[in-house]
Amino acid sequence: MNWAASLIWLVLMVVFFMVEASTVTLVSIWFAAGSLVALIAGLFCAPLWLQITLFLLVSCVTLLALRPLVRRYFTPKITATNVDSLIGSQGYVTVAIDNLTATGKVKIGPNIWTARSTSGDQIPAGTLIRADRIEGVKVFVSPAEVNAVDEVNVTV
Repeated sequence: MNWAASLIWLVLMVVFFMVEASTVTLVSIWFAAGSLVALIAGLFCAPLWLQITLFLLVSCVTLLALRPLVRRYFTPKITATNVDSLIGSQGYVTVAIDNLTATGKVKIGPNIWTARSTSGDQIPAGTLIRADRIEGVKVFVSPAEVNAVDEVNVTV
């Protein structure tokens, strides 16, 4: 019996399990499974080339077969919030936006938001804006292009 090869497979398996335990995602469990099979083959006096082949084969098969399932069931789903629905919405500047003096407020729907200009340009009060992104309690906006339909809605 080749104890040296079996000891190496045992050490590799422990290392792969330790790496797996220290990470949040599954990165080395596949190799730990391959090491276990190679260790068992070594304990049954299999030649080294067969142990290495079994290690590679089992590692690849478990990786290809199980990774899609693991990703589907263990990947956290990102849920959009109500705030995310505001991105792309239009509103009006209620207090002139000036990034240098940190002033500006906009009304988007029923809510008033602290606002900053995405480009850094000043935006006067009453300007039609589009929400580009939200960071914390601030909405970053840019002037919206007004088309004929928007002008009709504004005057009504």
